[in-house]
Amino acid sequence: MGKQSAPRSLPDNEAKAFSASIRTSPRKLNLVASMIRGMSAEAALSALTFNARRVSNDVKKVLESAIANAENNHQLDVDRLVVAEAYVGKSLVMKRWRARARGRVGRIQKPFSNLTIVVREREETE
Repeated sequence: MGKQSAPRSLPDNEAKAFSASIRTSPRKLNLVASMIRGMSAEAALSALTFNARRVSNDVKKVLESAIANAENNHQLDVDRLVVAEAYVGKSLVMKRWRARARGRVGRIQKPFSNLTIVVREREETE
């Protein structure tokens, strides 16, 4: 009994990982995501390891998850994986306030972001 499983939304040579509510703005996260787009998985991991931005550690975790999904769930070759897509979306925004002069309020917004990484196994070129 139960629900029918949904058909796979990706082709057979792709795997995906998603992270919700990363505590940074989408604009800052997209700078790191655009850096690894199109790189091989191994080069992207090393680039994220030595990147100075704080959010690069979270992006690295999502990329490692996508690689693990490709290897364990879809039996793809890890050495031939490429970061096909890395895109960022908005999530919730925590709204805080700070007292300012003359009884006014300074609004503080603390945005969160979503990150999706899709890795693809490239074809052999011999």
